[in-house]
Amino acid sequence: MRDGFVDVLGMMSGTSLDGVDAAMIRTDGRRIAGFGASGYRAYSGNESAVLHAALGRWPGGQGVAEAAGLSVATHAALARDFPQAALIGYHGQTLAHDPKRRRTHQAGDGAALARETGRPVVWDFRSEDVRQGGEGAPLAPFFHWACADWAVGRGRLDPAPVAFLNLGGVGNLTWVDPRAAAPESPGACLAFDTGPANAPINDLMRARRGLARDEGGALAQLGQADAGVIAAFLDHPYFRRQPPKSLDRDAFAAQVAQVAGLSDADAAATLTEAAAASVACALDWLPAPPAQVLVCGGGRHNAAMMAALARRLALPVLPVEAAGLDGDMLEAQAFGWLALRVLRAMPTSGPGTTGVPQPACGGRISWPDRRKTA
Repeated sequence: MRDGFVDVLGMMSGTSLDGVDAAMIRTDGRRIAGFGASGYRAYSGNESAVLHAALGRWPGGQGVAEAAGLSVATHAALARDFPQAALIGYHGQTLAHDPKRRRTHQAGDGAALARETGRPVVWDFRSEDVRQGGEGAPLAPFFHWACADWAVGRGRLDPAPVAFLNLGGVGNLTWVDPRAAAPESPGACLAFDTGPANAPINDLMRARRGLARDEGGALAQLGQADAGVIAAFLDHPYFRRQPPKSLDRDAFAAQVAQVAGLSDADAAATLTEAAAASVACALDWLPAPPAQVLVCGGGRHNAAMMAALARRLALPVLPVEAAGLDGDMLEAQAFGWLALRVLRAMPTSGPGTTGVPQPACGGRISWPDRRKTA
């Protein structure tokens, strides 16, 4: 696997805590030769509860071992559906993220997953970036550059700057210039977390209605957003920080408390509109206006969210499928692509994406025959 194109399986469980995505990608660590099969394994109610109970905890904390074991078991079960994968990129489950203190925690033992699957596993992608002084997030931006390069080569995008907006538990925005020679080239990428996206909405639905999410934004569409709550939300100092910058999933946990006095529908509408407002603020930091905003992640299925973005952004806002990409699997594909870059000692982050002082390669490699993890 030291040269040429490789079939890699990327696996991702995000901060929305809904399940595991898995997707095949064929790559040499720079170019994308093609996309392959994908799959999804939803967490049961009990499994989701285990992960929620461990949120905010560090290694050794209460419930962390259970969450880590659950992560390995669920990923291993899904990986069996992809025997063609020569390598696995395993993100693990983010439980806590504190780059100011140079620490981040993605639960799940990649060495155990390598033994379970019988294949090499690249994991712990964020720690090295944080150790070197970066934010450790977001990590998909270099892959977004590769996606833009792929789409331009197939006539699906013009060779001009474009923005990728991922709406998971937290929102993140990547500005990419596909004309650059490589993602680590100066000026090729700028990326940062925009603010909370699905996480507060999901937490609201879980607390009030026992549901995992506001399916399709149906509840938010029935409500009226509270302008005062949104104004207070946008006054948070995070929005005045210059990027690159990143957020912990629960950095805005108080946001749910701010809608406590609103009806279910108005609360959902307010949290949805706030997420879109944070994206509008984020555009002010970009080096040049992008030709369009391509939306990926679960949030693009939320009609209320997409409508709010369309109102607030003076740009075309389209699902990433408009460029021939799979918005449900983009992050899983990203960690497959990044896995091969780690194996080949190529940069996975840079000053414009995480604020790390120089391009960094972050990740550990575990082999199924119990050889030492690198």
